Amino acid sequence: GFHPESEESSSLLQTAVSVLQSSYLDSTSQDGFQYSQAILVENDVFLSELKAFAQAKEAAGYSQEELEETFAFLLFDNEAEAREVCQTGLRVNSSSISTLGDPAKGVYISKYADCLHPRPWYHGKSGYIVICKLIKGKVKAVSENYTTSYTCPSPGYDCHVAVSRNNTPSKTSHCQAFEQSQYYVYEVSNGSAAERPRQICPYIVI
Repeated sequence: GFHPESEESSSLLQTAVSVLQSSYLDSTSQDGFQYSQAILVENDVFLSELKAFAQAKEAAGYSQEELEETFAFLLFDNEAEAREVCQTGLRVNSSSISTLGDPAKGVYISKYADCLHPRPWYHGKSGYIVICKLIKGKVKAVSENYTTSYTCPSPGYDCHVAVSRNNTPSKTSHCQAFEQSQYYVYEVSNGSAAERPRQICPYIVI
């Protein structure tokens, strides 16, 4: 028989795969990944908060470019962890990285769909990717900080990225490429950091 929902899930899978493929850092990744199943995350709370964030920032005079929705990616080894993020959102204190900002005050999320972990994938490895919608807002490029006195969120900004190094040798280690392609996203109001920045909204698990 004809199952419309299976057609829907296959078009969702196509959507997800095209998002992922348009977000690769390395063109050779096109052949390297197989994606099997996509689950749409419908979380009205997160969607309405994303919208509220956009409206608040628009009222504050942000440009359309700053308010544009883009995609960012998280990788989990198991489905339970991926599902949990979809239910509770991406919360502070969830990152082992600290180079772009204090992990207790913001969250880290990957810019590239093939650069989701400090170590390269090995053949046969599988995992769950959560594709998130992201409104970057005002982005500040910061130098990477490897000390324990972490970089704090910058007032008036919503996101840190690593200062791009145009002179990077092409043989950047995978770990460095991973750290340099993170968004550090935060929402600070009245001097305290939000537990879960509203500008990240889980969208599809694949």
